Order: sequence, then C-alpha cells, then structure tokens
Amino acid sequence: MTGFIDVERIESLLAEGRRADRQTVEDVIERAAEKEGLTPTETAVLLGCEDTELWEEIYALARKIKEDIYGRRIVLFAPLYVSNLCQNDCLYCAFRRSNEECARIALGPEEVAREVRALESVGHKRLLMVYGEHPAYGVDYMVQTIRAAYETRTPDRHGEIRRINVNAAPLSVEDYRRLKEAEIGTFQVFQETYHPGRYREVHPPNTRKGDFEWRLYALHRAQEAGLDDVAVGALFGLYDWRFEVMGLLMHALDMERVFGVGPHTISFPRLEPAINTPFTGYSRWKTSDEEFKRLVAVLRLMVPYTGLILTARERPELRREYIRLGVSQIDGGTRIDIGGYGKGPATVETEKEKQQFEIFDNRSLDEVVLELAKTGYVPSFCTACYRSARTGETFMEFAKHGDIKNMCLPNAILTFKEYLEDFASPATRLVGTKLIEELLRGTENGPRSALEKKIGRIERGERDVYC
Repeated sequence: MTGFIDVERIESLLAEGRRADRQTVEDVIERAAEKEGLTPTETAVLLGCEDTELWEEIYALARKIKEDIYGRRIVLFAPLYVSNLCQNDCLYCAFRRSNEECARIALGPEEVAREVRALESVGHKRLLMVYGEHPAYGVDYMVQTIRAAYETRTPDRHGEIRRINVNAAPLSVEDYRRLKEAEIGTFQVFQETYHPGRYREVHPPNTRKGDFEWRLYALHRAQEAGLDDVAVGALFGLYDWRFEVMGLLMHALDMERVFGVGPHTISFPRLEPAINTPFTGYSRWKTSDEEFKRLVAVLRLMVPYTGLILTARERPELRREYIRLGVSQIDGGTRIDIGGYGKGPATVETEKEKQQFEIFDNRSLDEVVLELAKTGYVPSFCTACYRSARTGETFMEFAKHGDIKNMCLPNAILTFKEYLEDFASPATRLVGTKLIEELLRGTENGPRSALEKKIGRIERGERDVYC
C-alpha cells in the first residue's frame, strides 16, 4: 500500500466487478441516479461491465446527471504553456530532459503579455498556465508570469483575463501560499498513473518526479495552504484505464476524508504522439475510443459534482460525442507550442519541437463556440464563482443542494452575451442570439427579468456583469 493507493484492494475490487451479474450492474446504475456518488465497489462493478445494452443505460444516465447538476453550459478556457525546461525524464513526454529535439523555452513577462493579448483578442477570459519543473523556473518565476498575465489588457476589445488556473509540479505548502497570494484559481497536478509499480517504470527514480508519494500528496499540501480548488488527473495509456479510474476515485475520497471536499475538476487526457518520443507508440495500455467513452461516463456517475475537463488532444468528432457524456469544461482555439498564440491560429504547421504532445482539435475558438451553440450548449467564460467565494466546500454545498445550476446557467448566458457582442463571427452571433432568446423564454418571469436587465447592461457597453 502506498499512501491511500492500495494496489491489492483495487485489483481485487476490479476482479469482483468483472464477475458481477446483470442485476448487480442495474442496481449500481439505479444507485448512481441518486447523484450521491459511487463507492469503490460500485465503481468497479460498472468498470467491469461488458453488456452493451447496460452501457447505453450508463451513457444516458451520465448525460442526465450532468444536465441536472450543471445544465447546458460548457466552460471554455485556453491552456497557455509558459515554460518547458524540465529536470525530469518521463518516458512519455517530449519535455523530458534527455530529448534533444525539444526546443527549450521559458517565456518572460513581455512574451507572456504577447500571448495573453492574442488570447484576449479572440475572447478568452480563463487561462490554464502550464509550467515545466526546473529549479531555475520555480515559484518566483510562476508568480512573475501570472502577474504579467493578469495585468495584460486589450481595452479596445474588452479583453481581459479574469481567472488563471495553474498546472505545475508539486510544491511545498509555503510555495502554494505564494500562489494563493497571486490569486490563482485552481491548482492542477496529474498523478499520471496511480499504479506505483508502473509509475516507477516510466519515471526514473533519480528525478524529483520519481517520488510517487510526493506527487500523490501534492494537492493535500495545496489544500493545507488554503488553495481550496484543486484538480486531479491521470494520463490514460500508461496503465489499465480501469485501475486509473479507481485511483482517481481513491484520490477524491481521501481528500474528502481529510479536508471535507474532493477535487474541483478531474482531467483524463490520453497518451498521444510527441516528437522524438517512441514510448507513445508502443505502450500496451493505450486506451481505445470505446474505453475512453466508458471512462468518461463512469467518472460522471462516480463523482457527479466534480467538473470533467476534456482537452483538444481528442479529435473534434470524438469531442462531440464525449461532451454529451458529462463533460463540463473544454479548451478551444488551442495552441500548445510555446509562444504559439502570438503567431496566429493553429495549423498543421504548428511547431512540434515546442509541444509536449500532439493535439487533434485545431479549430479556432469561434468554430468551437459556434458548434456548441448549434447543438444547444451554452458556451461559458464565467469566473463568477471565484469572485463570489463559491469555491471549495462552499461550491460543493451549492452543487449538492441543486443550486449551482441556477447560478451557472445565468452566468454562462451573460459571458456568452459578452462574447457575442465583442468577438463572435456573424454566423456565431446569429446562432448565439437565438439560443439566448430560447433560454430566456424557458426561464421563470422573476429570474428572467433580472437576467434581461443584466443583458441590457452588456448591450450598453458594461462588462464583467455576473450573478
């Protein structure tokens, strides 16, 4: 047993789950409909199911739970890779220190500002700033570049970044406190794989990242420091996808046990090709499209109130399908070659020597927004919860009492209205305006009147209007 990860117990539960009969699976589906989350035993039963009819029931329930809790809104953000200098040597990563084909870059404050202006000019309000792990670019550098991003404005387009989340290596409690003072939102650390043995195989032991438990408790330390919104994740393709789902659940349950609240979001990226990184082509644990579909649905049933983040690693046609299964956040207009946003929209000529991995959705933000609106989703750039102290345990209380949807949808509409006014193409503006009108017609008179007044303020030029 390593920390809260008990390999023998997880493997035993998964073996029992594979032996479960149809009635047992149906009982778990019925239990999941209560929207109280699932136990490890119940989760293992779903993961072991091979009945295609029952999976259709699981998919339908995942869609219903997501809409019951969060409504039709999908939060949009942009990843901003700031540095790729790294002291680690992870076998699957293009940023590993031994990869001589990787172009090493660490953006300075002025270069960060250029990237942010490019993102603001198309409508982004939320960033995920991503950092490598290198002693020369530690927390001082992170604070400096976060400050530069927050201070950058594009006034002629109402451009501003309202919330910055961070993906970085595990830190000490003291360093996390400094990031809290820098007013970050969510701090994100991926365990990569929750299997300690496999972790050792893909992370050389003579590196900081080779310490499984230091990484495993990274977000516990973040919460100790007062960062109450934290985010977990696993890289699917390093080990058995079922084991990784169980590891994510064990992680969430231990944080609930210690701090009273689990992760704010869960990410589940898949292993993808990367420059001069042959490991990505021969891993025996690569997750198929069908397995990936299943894991997304199980995650939604397993932790119903946790945000699920789907990235541009997936092809557009697959993103359409997975979003329906309970995803609540996606990126759009994404470039992950460091310094790439300032060079314009992503193309097939994206500089791969500056990327950590390949992405397969290179659409512009407006194209992503248009597709969401056409399919009835509300593109949201909302950051209201962070400014209204609805974070951590407080956010979860709202969610579990069924109130968060009543806050998320109005704020999604307001930020979508801002986007339509300032950044949308004519086609997107037309579709989006019709969608907002439809949503208003379905809103009760009192809330509708209040929302219409706020929309009027936006139309008159006011911005950052939220509930």
